[in-house]
Amino acid sequence: MQTITSVSQMQSLSEQLRMQGQRIGLVPTMGALHEGHLSLVKIASASADVVVVSIFVNPTQFGPSEDYTKYPRPLEADLAACEAAGVDYVFAPEVADMYPKGYSTFVLEEHIAKPLEGASRPAHFRGVTTVVAKLFNIVRPHFSVFGQKDAQQVAVIHKMVADLNFNVEIVVAPTLREADGLAMSSRNRYLTNTQRVEALVISRALRKATDMVAAGERRVDRLIAEATHLIGEHRRVRVIYVSIVDPLTMEAIKGEITSGNAVMTIAVWVDEVRLIDNELL
Repeated sequence: MQTITSVSQMQSLSEQLRMQGQRIGLVPTMGALHEGHLSLVKIASASADVVVVSIFVNPTQFGPSEDYTKYPRPLEADLAACEAAGVDYVFAPEVADMYPKGYSTFVLEEHIAKPLEGASRPAHFRGVTTVVAKLFNIVRPHFSVFGQKDAQQVAVIHKMVADLNFNVEIVVAPTLREADGLAMSSRNRYLTNTQRVEALVISRALRKATDMVAAGERRVDRLIAEATHLIGEHRRVRVIYVSIVDPLTMEAIKGEITSGNAVMTIAVWVDEVRLIDNELL
């Protein structure tokens, strides 16, 4: 495995690999890797000749009061995990190389990015689409793997790729969960033992909704009300949103759902830790 920190070096390597007929798979990450990330690597490895994992804590997707400065950066452990997983190249650029002095160009998706995360984190998706567009131009992957846990991010990236004619296939991998049901996330390491127990209500609320749908409930207001009530029983957990949306457009669904064409998405604060999760209904 080789670690590359230079944008120009990564671009040159990608060009060489493509000229050799190698199929490149990219797994974009912000590091602090866990089994969820490694499951994406496994999916990439199944259909790529060369797997590239990017590790970059992207400052442009963090708001001014968010956790950019304290976001975990265990690079040595991440590199060891990548090597053990069979990654061929890790692209770990410096901020100054990705956003040099005078940088002023951003990519903005103006519809799917607006609700949910976009409403509570207004600049978030501008940073996400910008850095992913840059990674696609630098690594030049044939396909890129993203996790379903970030459902709105997946929808936004799909739209960006279609609208801007990126020749990149987007592969979506299922959410990986801990044995207790908590969706795997780098931010889980912020949780104390007590907070982690409280956070389990997120996946329980999603299971409640899927159980209700399986039993025949289709009314959006009832599904949201039951999930919200369940979360509300936990004093450390504060709801940011509970919504049922179209998985492609992120538009809120009114009235009744059509099974398989809706996703319940939840964002909460567990004390000071912000967590998201979702489940297809």
